[in-house]
Amino acid sequence: MRYAIVIEGEVGNYSAYVPDLPGCVTAGETLDDVTHDMFEAIQLHLDGMKEDGLPIPEPTTQVEYVEI
Repeated sequence: MRYAIVIEGEVGNYSAYVPDLPGCVTAGETLDDVTHDMFEAIQLHLDGMKEDGLPIPEPTTQVEYVEI
């Protein structure tokens, strides 16, 4: 599956979340840190949902950019 992540913040203080997985968040000092940590957070989140017998949400969020 391919989940969209949203990264916010500025140099030295980034955070990220997954719109399709409420509660799945992470933070880091660099974009690489937050991206790597988010990959792990998604895996742990999905593993926890499976262990709890919860359905795994299909990714539905779409991301587009508008050039101004």
